Amino acid sequence: MTPFEFQASAAGAARPVAVAVPRAGVGAARMAWVALGLLLGLLALVRPVDHDESQYVAAALLAAQGLPYRDFAYLQTPLQPLLLAPVAALAGGWAWPVLRLVNAALALAALMLFHRTARRLGAGAATAGWVTALFAGSDILLYSAGVARNDALPLLLYAAALPPMLAAAQGKGSPAGALLAGLLLAAAASAKVSYGVPALAYGLYALIDRRHRPHWLALGAVPPALLCLWMYAQAPGAFLFEVLRFPAEAPTQWYLAQQDAWKLSASARLIDAAKFLALGVPLVALVLVARHREAQPVHRLLDLLIVAGLVAALAPVPVWRQYLLPVLPPLMLRLALIWQARPPGRWMRAVVALFAGAGLAYSAQALWLARAGAPMLVALREGQAIAAAWRAAAPAGASGPVASLSPQYLPAAGLAIDPRFAAGPFYFRATGLLRPAEEARLHLISKGNVARMVPPAAILTGAPVRNTSSEASQDPVLIAYARARGWRGVPVAGTGFTLWLR
Repeated sequence: MTPFEFQASAAGAARPVAVAVPRAGVGAARMAWVALGLLLGLLALVRPVDHDESQYVAAALLAAQGLPYRDFAYLQTPLQPLLLAPVAALAGGWAWPVLRLVNAALALAALMLFHRTARRLGAGAATAGWVTALFAGSDILLYSAGVARNDALPLLLYAAALPPMLAAAQGKGSPAGALLAGLLLAAAASAKVSYGVPALAYGLYALIDRRHRPHWLALGAVPPALLCLWMYAQAPGAFLFEVLRFPAEAPTQWYLAQQDAWKLSASARLIDAAKFLALGVPLVALVLVARHREAQPVHRLLDLLIVAGLVAALAPVPVWRQYLLPVLPPLMLRLALIWQARPPGRWMRAVVALFAGAGLAYSAQALWLARAGAPMLVALREGQAIAAAWRAAAPAGASGPVASLSPQYLPAAGLAIDPRFAAGPFYFRATGLLRPAEEARLHLISKGNVARMVPPAAILTGAPVRNTSSEASQDPVLIAYARARGWRGVPVAGTGFTLWLR
């Protein structure tokens, strides 16, 4: 922490003031950050397996040898696998747990930036510390930090973009700040497309309030935009289908097929959003922000970003907790400003404690269940068992990519991932979105076209029973493919997996 921070004056403007920070306070703060980092790292190792992780682990590994869209399917914007490919390649068989730990570190860095921004906006040390802790304790953040998905990286980029944006709202912006904000907002959107909504909202706001220097802002957005355009140029059809069309059509198709159309309704989305916000303090913060309307530029900008985050979260169907992550940085900053001006009373502190406990419930459950074995360590042992089954049963000299709806288990086994299964179960379970020739061109395969598939070196089936995902429900299609061709099923000792060999 620098010796000078920003404090809100009575008129709402920010002015620099000296902040005396005792050495003991600095040491305690550092210890608190270390403890939070260790806790996030521990939760990354003990959080149960999530089927969403399949495509992100696969993409990071495959990006070390090829490009998303052109060489393998990736159902998101491209920045994350490109950045994490070297990490995954160096990690090798440890890629999955290492990618989880990287996400935990990115989330920790985002929280540190958030805390610094709250202090610069005028929140006192105690208020900023407590609000940061409540942010960290929300289930939305804890989930996003604990799995190998593409949530923590754009959160960090967004958190880093907020200081220059808020400085401009205070009349203290600069061309360099606008350039940086544009770069970081566009980079966040190139890591996760939903961050494009707050980025667009801020861009439109900058056109109205010229203190935000819209030309410099747009110039900063050019490098990430050029990256996406270049990726599009490599495989235009694949890029458009995987980034735009698939997310718009596939979830609706899946839930209709499951006879769960209500999940797609506006009512269900609002209920789900409220439920996830209530797992922690964000729902309380949203109510307080709605009650405490402010006319000052910083507050108006934060309110705009909150609304933009909610639009981004509610646009997809259905709504999941991680979709609400873009809401949290501006929302919790508003909460810090509200509590700095009007400290919460005893009744409000009791309400906050209740919701904070709810936010920690799933993480506490994960820690309790990990007594039987941390899921990431279990996954590594299962990978080693798959490798042993391959060595014992595969024909001499056999090699090549392995098809699996759980490709995240293959790195620990030392087996290559079949690029056609890089998207895990998500495209595989789709029906009729692409013709067979289009699937072949886009390096995809669906359950309806498995019979046309050029045989892989092997097939791995049997998603762990602890994973209540869709891999297991789709495995019979691959099993039927293997049996129809006379392949041998080799049970993997000590796991629920079966390795199918020619």
